[in-house]
Amino acid sequence: MQTTTKKMNAIEALEEAHRIAFAPFVFQASVSLRKLGILDYIFDQRITGGPTAEEISQKLSLSPYGVGVLLEIAQTSNIVSKNDAEQYELTKVGYFLNYNETASVNLNFAHDVCYKGLFHLNESIKTGKPEGLKELGQWPTIYEGLSKLKPAEQKSWFDFDHHYSDDIFAEALEKIFERKPKTLFDIGGNTGKFSIKCCNFNEEVHVKIVDLPGQLNMALANAESNGFKDRISGHPIDWLSENPQIPSGADLIWMCQFLDCFSEEEIVKVLGICANSMDDDAELVIVETFTDRQAFRASQFILEATSLYFTVLANGNSKMYPASVFMKLIDKAGLKLKEDIQLGEYHTMLICEKK
Repeated sequence: MQTTTKKMNAIEALEEAHRIAFAPFVFQASVSLRKLGILDYIFDQRITGGPTAEEISQKLSLSPYGVGVLLEIAQTSNIVSKNDAEQYELTKVGYFLNYNETASVNLNFAHDVCYKGLFHLNESIKTGKPEGLKELGQWPTIYEGLSKLKPAEQKSWFDFDHHYSDDIFAEALEKIFERKPKTLFDIGGNTGKFSIKCCNFNEEVHVKIVDLPGQLNMALANAESNGFKDRISGHPIDWLSENPQIPSGADLIWMCQFLDCFSEEEIVKVLGICANSMDDDAELVIVETFTDRQAFRASQFILEATSLYFTVLANGNSKMYPASVFMKLIDKAGLKLKEDIQLGEYHTMLICEKK
């Protein structure tokens, strides 16, 4: 998509610059308004015209001062509005901020996973390493630490990850099982969610989850608890090690929002290893949210913001890519594009085969 820049006069531009300068203040105030129940309470009282600040203070056992400073910045930031009777209501922005699932997932991910680490962005740009990751733990990349994150951090990370993939699983399953794979490799299986869905969808398929040991243990435990111990197995791997290998024998290799976790050079390495393991009639399926295939500016904005998470926290050298880049990497890895399919509003499915 083409990004258009709104024309502004000098006063509007300066106001926007000030908003950017104080954006962290608005963000943290928004987190507090949600966590303290203020936005919920305002919405619940909408039929009566909304509560006053004094009522909010009394009902939620918060100091008048604390409620006051939060509501002031919320009103200036178009999160709440106030009428002549000093009663507060949620604006449309406030409603979406509090009740839209995507906005909630994004806010929790930004707050619980990314916020402290983003302070180190400048350093990461210089070094090409995830310098903010030390705010969460001492690991080379975030992926080694996912199974060791604090509960709130882990929940927000997986909620974010799953939110941007789960919606397309049903459509994706229909398409991949048209091809009747008997053996499917789930690369970067995380919690095993997709592998379990495959086994529920098709009674014959066997799935091998290929992931880091910590993630693999979690995924296999979930598979066993869902009754698929005999149909879901695992292969531990560190793709960044010197000579990683995967078994042969897959009819279909599945990668959903996995390759954006690597640099371009590393993507070619991963795809090349997979290509070497593939029989001539095997297929490799890539599902990604490409920045140059988004119909809405908000979607492109979310993806480009997520790239900074990869820069400062995940690994220091990956991002959300445009499809145009992936086409070159697929070719470079010894694969060729067989089908190019849109999934839902945001995702693309690329079906590849060996050259």
